[in-house]
Amino acid sequence: MSDKSIMLTGAPYHVLAYGSLLGTTTCVGTIIQFKTLPRLQFSNLQTKTFPWYFGLQTTLPVILAVTLPGRGPFGAGAGINGLLDPSNRWGTLVPLATAFITGLANWVYLLPASKACIAERRAQEKKDGKMSWDPAPHSQEMAALNKKFGILHGISSLLNVAHFVATIVYGVTLAGRIN
Repeated sequence: MSDKSIMLTGAPYHVLAYGSLLGTTTCVGTIIQFKTLPRLQFSNLQTKTFPWYFGLQTTLPVILAVTLPGRGPFGAGAGINGLLDPSNRWGTLVPLATAFITGLANWVYLLPASKACIAERRAQEKKDGKMSWDPAPHSQEMAALNKKFGILHGISSLLNVAHFVATIVYGVTLAGRIN
C-alpha cells in the first residue's frame, strides 16, 4: 500500500463491510450443519449463531451507507448524502435499505418470536414425552407450535433470500463504481 492516506477515507472500510455482509450468508453452512449435526445440536448452534448473524445483517448496511464513496467532483456525494442522491436510488439506496430492513425484522421480531416458540416446544416436548421433530402423531399443542415455528422460519428464510439478493445487487453496483 503506497498511499497510506487511503486509510483515512471510508473506501477500505466500505469494501471490507461489503465483503463481510456477503460473507455472512448462511445458505451453505446451514445446510451442511443440518445434514451433519443431530437435530438438538443443530438447534443449539443456530440459537447461538443467529443473533450475531442478524446483528451483522442489520449493522453492516448502515456502515456501507455511512462509508459510501462519492463519484468525483461532479457526481453523487459520499456517505448518506450520496446514498440519497437520485442517481443512487436503485443500485445503492434500495438494496442497502432492503438489507437493513430484512436484517432488522429478523433480529428484533422473528428471532425473539422463534426463540419463544422453541422454548414453548421444549416445554411441550417434556409434557408429551416426544420431540417436536419426531414422526406424527403429535398433540394438538405440539402440532400448533410446529406450525407456528414453520411459519416464523419460512418468513425468516424469505427475508434472508431478499437480503442476499439485495446484497448481490449492491455488489454489482459497487463493482461498477470500482471499475
